[in-house]
Amino acid sequence: MGQSFFVKALWDAEASVWFSESDIPGLVLQTDTLEEFEDLIRHFAPDLLASNLGIHDPVMIRFEAVRELDLAAA
Repeated sequence: MGQSFFVKALWDAEASVWFSESDIPGLVLQTDTLEEFEDLIRHFAPDLLASNLGIHDPVMIRFEAVRELDLAAA
């Protein structure tokens, strides 16, 4: 596994959805839950890597989720 890619799930509080930021060409995701987000990565990433970059071997994908919370001070 020489190549690696990243997928980041970012929370949009106004829309109440997770959306993607990624270096995998063509991977654009938006979901209600992180579980669904990860399922879609597993489903779409291999096909996109194969069709857009000609990669057919296993690759490492770093998956991160980022959500900012506004908390009141105690």
